[in-house]
Amino acid sequence: MAGAQLNVLVTLDQAKTQWYHFMAIVIAGMGFFTDAYDLFCIALVTKLLGRIYYTDPTSKDPGTLPPSVSAAVNGVALCGTLAGQLFFGWLGDKLGRKSVYGFTLILMVLCSVASSLSFGHTAKGVIGTLCFFRFWLGFGIGGDYPLSATIMSEYANKKTRGAFIAAVFAMQGFGILFGTIVALAVSAAFRNAYPAPPYAVNPTASLVPEADYVWRVILMFGTVPAALTYYWRMKMPETARYTALIARNTKQAAADMTKVLQKEIEDEVEEVQRQVVAGDSWGLFSSQFLRRHGLHLLATTSTWFLLDIAFYSQNLFQKDIFSKVGWIPAARTMNAIEEVFRISRAQALIALCGTIPGYWFTVALIDVMGRFWIQLMGFLMMTVFMIALAVPYEHWTHPAHHTGFVVLYGLTFFFANFGPNSTTFVVPAEIFPARLRSTCHGASAAAGKAGAIVGAFGFLYAAQDPKKPDHGYAPGIGIRNTLFLLAGTNFLGMIMSLFVPESKGKSLEEISKENVGDDTADAPARV
Repeated sequence: MAGAQLNVLVTLDQAKTQWYHFMAIVIAGMGFFTDAYDLFCIALVTKLLGRIYYTDPTSKDPGTLPPSVSAAVNGVALCGTLAGQLFFGWLGDKLGRKSVYGFTLILMVLCSVASSLSFGHTAKGVIGTLCFFRFWLGFGIGGDYPLSATIMSEYANKKTRGAFIAAVFAMQGFGILFGTIVALAVSAAFRNAYPAPPYAVNPTASLVPEADYVWRVILMFGTVPAALTYYWRMKMPETARYTALIARNTKQAAADMTKVLQKEIEDEVEEVQRQVVAGDSWGLFSSQFLRRHGLHLLATTSTWFLLDIAFYSQNLFQKDIFSKVGWIPAARTMNAIEEVFRISRAQALIALCGTIPGYWFTVALIDVMGRFWIQLMGFLMMTVFMIALAVPYEHWTHPAHHTGFVVLYGLTFFFANFGPNSTTFVVPAEIFPARLRSTCHGASAAAGKAGAIVGAFGFLYAAQDPKKPDHGYAPGIGIRNTLFLLAGTNFLGMIMSLFVPESKGKSLEEISKENVGDDTADAPARV
């Protein structure tokens, strides 16, 4: 039997865009701003960490992080994020979205400060404590994914829901850009205050003692946006869909949304309340879930997994790619702080020209084109541009062609964000029933982070030159073949996207078949 739609949910679906929508976007989005800053700022300082703690002055090149250390520093926060997505996704359905929303921010603030204050002066002590606190930082970040997506989807109206959820996620782009701006400002200030010769001129003098403060200040800045957002998160009421459909309190849901919408919402008639209380109770591991949503969950997890292999390997290691094609000068020709400045400037350009525009193209067009077509197009274009970089790779390594390489590389970021990097976040927040929405989004996001871990660890080794690998690394397949490999993962992502349902313009209950009996749910849809 199909359950009647609650007045409060109908009112939310049909509400005009108003101030509370934008407040929700900012409150949830600032979490993602912080998430992106904290996850990707480490890529700006890993070269500096290598110089500070692993330089041998007798070597012709400055120190770099050993393979295992580099993999740990880049990947440990992703491991924490994966665990946090699963845990907080499950907890969001058990205790409520708001109940655990503030805790994730507190964890992020504390661990961001602690990671920047990593104890000791020896490489082992500093790197060990840095990795410990970045794991728990990632754990807090992980909670933001399912909770922010679910809260925004349950607050939004059905006409512009995709744009609102995508706008929350688009704050990632500004977080990445803010990280490069902070790194530029900090490195420029230290560079001017403590001038030093290039490593090739004087290896010892090229690394001033104050350089140890540079990476600490950059990591610590992640606390600022998280701390500013905490108060407003605590002021948000629980979502009406959790209160009505999971907590089974339709009167409280109506009262909360009456305050938010500043519009009187009528109490439900007794029959409708009875249907809500008697709604479905099957769980994640039931045959009903497998029949209704098993293929959906496979599609959302696999596409996010495949996307993040390419997306995170590109983001975390673009500094290495730029160095190998000559866009960033050789390390020995710069001092330690100058290298941070050059890396930050290169990544800021990519963020401005490729990353941020891609996110906001999705915001503008997702409720016009739909999720399915944007995701399919994004994977296709990422595949095309990866192949365009890989086939004539030697051509791009010549100085005269660096600009062309950077343009094509930037376009892969543009179509990642005007494509699957945004839609894989939006869709799981829409297509699953309310009592499993946060859990399924967390599982989908965790699959993505598993892909990110594969990208972070795998790319580091795979991209090594087969004939002249970096010191301490085994020979890999080279950047050219790695780009072909990433093109292949993007193509597989496009294939799996064919199983992702379109959710444009439908209410969440209509998409997920909330409170619909098995017979009705399994019946073919009328055309």
